[in-house]
This record gives sequence, C-alpha cells and structure tokens, in this order.
Amino acid sequence: MAYDEGLAQRVRERLGADSGVSEKQMFGGIAFLLHGNMAVGVSGDDLMVRVGPDGTDAALARPGTRIFDMTGRPMRGWILVAGDSLMDDAVLGAWIDEGYGFAAGLPPK
Repeated sequence: MAYDEGLAQRVRERLGADSGVSEKQMFGGIAFLLHGNMAVGVSGDDLMVRVGPDGTDAALARPGTRIFDMTGRPMRGWILVAGDSLMDDAVLGAWIDEGYGFAAGLPPK
C-alpha cells in the first residue's frame, strides 16, 4: 500500500531535527519512531497515532478517528486519523504531539 508522501513530509517538518526520531517502513507505510518506539505513522492517507490503551477511548471520541485494525484484530492503544481531518496544521500537530508524548514516556529500545 502506498502512503501519502505529502502527509509524511508534514509529519517530518513537525518533528524537526530531533536526533531521537527515526523513520522506518512498516504497515505498508512509514512510521516515525522516538528512541525506537513508534509514535506516529502514515498509512495510505491516514495518520497512525500511538495513544496507549488508556488514551484510546478519548482519542476515538475525536472527529475522523477509528481503531487501528490491519489484520482483523483491533490494536488497542493505536488509532487512525482520516487524512481529510488533518488539513489544518494545528490539528495534525496536536495528533503528532500526542503520539510523540506517549512514545517519550516509554523506555528507549
């Protein structure tokens, strides 16, 4: 599956030159990892965000979201945000910050 390179570039720009951030091809898209832990990614036209199990319900209450489910088994703690919900840079930035914040609380890999 191809991914939205424009959305991926916007994510790169938001994350800046943080030395702890790396990119990796996964889930048919691209993932952005912080110290080896996935924070956000781009799959198709959607943004994958790691919100953690405790943040899932609150995240799913926000517009344009759904549970991340690639194999028929939903992954609690991960959500997808529809690309058309991310046109506003502030909205995209808030989601990136949320995923980054969750990953920052995990031990480095």
